[in-house]
Amino acid sequence: MKINYKKAEKTIFELSSEGKKGINLPEAGFENVAIPEDMMRSEIDGFPILSQTEVVRHFTRLSSLNHSIDHGFYPLGSCTMKHNPKLNETLSSLKNFKDCHPNLSENLIQGSLELIYLLEDSLKKLTEMDRVTLLPAAGAHGELCGMMMIRKAHQMKGNPRKIVLIPDSAHGTNPASSVFAGYQTKEIKSNEKGMIDLSLLEKEVTEEVAALMLTNPNTLGIFETNIREISEILHKKGAYLYLDGANFNAFVGLFSPKKMGVDVMHLNLHKTFSTPHGGGGPGSGPVAVTKEFEEFLPIPTVEKGNNGYYLNYNIKNTIGKVRSFYGQFLVLVRAYSYILQLGIDGFKEVSKISVLLANYIRKNLETTYRLKYDSPTMHEVVLNDSVQEKRGVKNIDIAKRLLDFGVHPPTVSFPLIVHGALMIEPTETEPKEEVDHFIFAMKKIAEEIEQDPEFVKGAPYTTPVLRLDEVKAARNPILRWKK
Repeated sequence: MKINYKKAEKTIFELSSEGKKGINLPEAGFENVAIPEDMMRSEIDGFPILSQTEVVRHFTRLSSLNHSIDHGFYPLGSCTMKHNPKLNETLSSLKNFKDCHPNLSENLIQGSLELIYLLEDSLKKLTEMDRVTLLPAAGAHGELCGMMMIRKAHQMKGNPRKIVLIPDSAHGTNPASSVFAGYQTKEIKSNEKGMIDLSLLEKEVTEEVAALMLTNPNTLGIFETNIREISEILHKKGAYLYLDGANFNAFVGLFSPKKMGVDVMHLNLHKTFSTPHGGGGPGSGPVAVTKEFEEFLPIPTVEKGNNGYYLNYNIKNTIGKVRSFYGQFLVLVRAYSYILQLGIDGFKEVSKISVLLANYIRKNLETTYRLKYDSPTMHEVVLNDSVQEKRGVKNIDIAKRLLDFGVHPPTVSFPLIVHGALMIEPTETEPKEEVDHFIFAMKKIAEEIEQDPEFVKGAPYTTPVLRLDEVKAARNPILRWKK
């Protein structure tokens, strides 16, 4: 018997009835002011009339409906949805940080400028790159900023070049960032190990190639072990190696991007450095560069002089401004707080535990589900639904059934080179018990698929909103309640 567990809940409009009152406004304390007729608003037809209790309960209920990292496990592959220490939130809420207006004069914001300067210095040490800009507002914005600097470097040599190479295992924003920077993109196919094919790369790197945008570890969770050889192939032809450092949490503190031959890279403070992530922001995508690119940095930079810290707009070959004011400042506060808490040894543990938990999941699930590539797994593992698809169940069905176990689904159907992908990233902040529950749920769903595939295809059963017609929802979204 199929049980519908959905709890019947009325909308705030259906709870409405005449005679209720939700607020009691005090007297204004001044004479009535005549409001022009054209500014007066008539009664809104169907506007709900509720008591304060009902309003409070309604919005409290709504606030608990969305899954979040504070509710439970959130294994979105390639997104690093991990715990954000509450201390970081407290520090970013301090009045002198929170209320620091960007137009204040430099002598009044010395503390804020010092924090920016020290965070940049910390990121230089962790990457071993020569300079960092904290201006970009998100990872993709960092990509664009980095590619603009690469274009500027080629222009200064007399030829901006035309092509950027992008592996089929790269992050999805890489092609868009390259195109916005004025380049054509060309895809590089992965080999049977899920890595860049060096012989193929060597053929593709011509005098017209500006750079290779490499995600490492790539979206398969596989580390490009030939990265030194990759950089040498590029540099031999005058091209640059751009590192998408969104997955830096897999090796931060353990390996140096600069020693790998990286020229330009971006980092995601909202991933590796545990600042809030998702819902469109806030994010932060600092860009780290080698000495060759310092003259192209966006303005302003934060410098330290004899009289304290100051904003420097005097960079001869700068790519210019990439956003208003200075970065996502309160995100920078959170990131620096996190770095101070962990230190270099702490970041080594971050990497090790991220890799350990991903491999723990892989070992427990690789016979139940399937791996397209058997190369070693780093911080995330990409399984697929090839076994379950034989019973008519796809990755999206497995994802929806996971909701009934109180687990947010992993990323599905990405990377595109794995059909039926289930991309799982546990992160270093998950306890073993939570990961064990996820493994149990995945195995249980696999059993259900063998016994009753139609049951799994009907999931979820316990969520406030049940199975949607996704095509209809995308084409005809209902964004507001109508009477």
